[in-house]
Amino acid sequence: MGKGLIRSAILIVVVVLGIVSYYFITEVKNEMVHKKLVENYEKPIPDKNINEEYDVIVIGGEPEGVAAAVSSARNGAKTLLVENREELGGLFTYGMLNFLDIPRNDAKRPVSMGLFKEWHDLVRGKDAFGILDAKAAFKKLVDDEPNLTLSVQTEVLNANLDKNQLTSVKLKNKYGTYVVKGKAFIDATQDANFAAMSKVPFFMGGEDIGIKDKRMAVTLMIHLKNVDWDKVKKEANANTFGGAHLNDSVMWGFTKLHDDYKPVEEGTRLRGLNLAKVDDEYYINALQIFGIDGLNKISKQEAIEKGKKETEHILKYLHEKFPGFENAEIVSYPEELYVRETRHIRAEYQLPMSDVWKNSDHWDSIGLAAYPVDVQAQTPHDYGYVISAPNQYAIPFRSLVPKEIDGLLVVGRSAGYSSLAAGSARVVPTGMVTGEAAGVAAALAIKDDVTFRAMSQNKKLINTLREDLKKQGAFVDPFNMDYPYKGEWYDKSIQTLINYGLVVGGYSNDLHVEDSATKIKFAKMLKEGIQRVSPEKMKELGDKLDIVIYKVAKEEKSKITRDEVAEFLTEVFVGKSSANNWDLLIEKGIISEKLGKRISDNKKLKLKEMYAIMADVIHYAEKEHSHL
Repeated sequence: MGKGLIRSAILIVVVVLGIVSYYFITEVKNEMVHKKLVENYEKPIPDKNINEEYDVIVIGGEPEGVAAAVSSARNGAKTLLVENREELGGLFTYGMLNFLDIPRNDAKRPVSMGLFKEWHDLVRGKDAFGILDAKAAFKKLVDDEPNLTLSVQTEVLNANLDKNQLTSVKLKNKYGTYVVKGKAFIDATQDANFAAMSKVPFFMGGEDIGIKDKRMAVTLMIHLKNVDWDKVKKEANANTFGGAHLNDSVMWGFTKLHDDYKPVEEGTRLRGLNLAKVDDEYYINALQIFGIDGLNKISKQEAIEKGKKETEHILKYLHEKFPGFENAEIVSYPEELYVRETRHIRAEYQLPMSDVWKNSDHWDSIGLAAYPVDVQAQTPHDYGYVISAPNQYAIPFRSLVPKEIDGLLVVGRSAGYSSLAAGSARVVPTGMVTGEAAGVAAALAIKDDVTFRAMSQNKKLINTLREDLKKQGAFVDPFNMDYPYKGEWYDKSIQTLINYGLVVGGYSNDLHVEDSATKIKFAKMLKEGIQRVSPEKMKELGDKLDIVIYKVAKEEKSKITRDEVAEFLTEVFVGKSSANNWDLLIEKGIISEKLGKRISDNKKLKLKEMYAIMADVIHYAEKEHSHL
């Protein structure tokens, strides 16, 4: 063997040994940190009495609230964190949601940095975490801040305002009732409870797109032991129940369980498994429960009881049908549900779905998000859908600033997003990004004696905020990204439709714009579009729309022409068609002159042309709605 080959062989060995050593040392270090973390968790929370006044008061010990309070305290603000439960972590700990939805950009790089990463490293940095680890990590973050007072088992009785300015909060715990003044407040509750108490305007569910009663399924997590992970991995690779993707801590897939498993409890369903492994414990995010009011304690408790019964049936099914689960046992049940959507506060900037679609940056970006826009099923008869999968997009500071009420920021899933954009921005890592930003912003607003609303309009202050966040590890550098169909003549039409959820791109962001438009697609989009823009207009036009759908029902897959579209639109909006319906629609302002010239001849339409026509109709309906 030549000297060159020997040197190469030695180099390879050294590199391999270096890699092995690195991972070994990292694993040992992680285990040491983990052991110390759990030991410290057993120590009692230092007894700090609630004072009469703080700089910043954070309501809610959710992960987002911990991030907000720690961030505020680190930036020099005397901070109070109020939590009505015994411990911190909320959805992660009481709801046992430990399968992390980590937003990653197109380079597969996590974009939720700063305090989320700090917490994530404490719980061993994987896609799943232990519930005790999570509690201990949240407690450590809070305990380590001398500027931070934690008050658990403390109820918020009232938000006190001077005109539109929040001034104090009334609290109650076992030691008494307190009125505590604050210079700035942050609502980190899951449902924007404190914001609602403070008279912040909000909307429910999909009310912003005409479907107020939209209620995505809630989930009761399943907690098992005695699962044979290696056996389950084998089934994942063997395509059992459709197979699954996996790494060393999580699996996701097995989508054929949708149809193969038959639920016992009414209004429940088992979807494909999101299965998390933490040491010798296993957690499954898969049990959907429908028709639950996420703001109603009785409704939620009934769902928990229903979920417990269905979990027993699921376990029996897995014993019999799924190799690896033969000896599985239920360890415990979560105390709380995973509720995906309730209130959405109205903010200075309501992040639209089109910003997510376009991978938009903002001048006042306080962090990035990147999770697919996941609209969960609302009934046992639908499976939900993914509107799009963004590369990354910015969360504007203005989306944390509520309308009308001063002195308050709102973070987490109920912040200022449209109901569709929230399908992506609602995930907890993104919420912790907003919490950290709110903490920095609160300390800065107090230092500069400025309101959050004034800050949201002040580029100099926002630049300072962004620089401070960058020092803490947040991603706030400007970026410019392409998006599907950018610069095409129908680009803005797609943005209009996607803001109402009328087009769905899925994980591939493919709207099939070159496909032929069909009569039934047009009729359904027309009816759904009017409903979403204006339920009142929908009632007025209901019969006419139904007649149009009836006309196309027998030939629903037939391709549609421009003049057929014009005929249907004229019947709905004008009442009677004529020989020149297309020109009449342009004259009435239902179709723009610009589009009228582009589609100047009768022809079979492609979807891109139908989308453009529908966008004009939506704009017309919006104008009509504004007059109601």
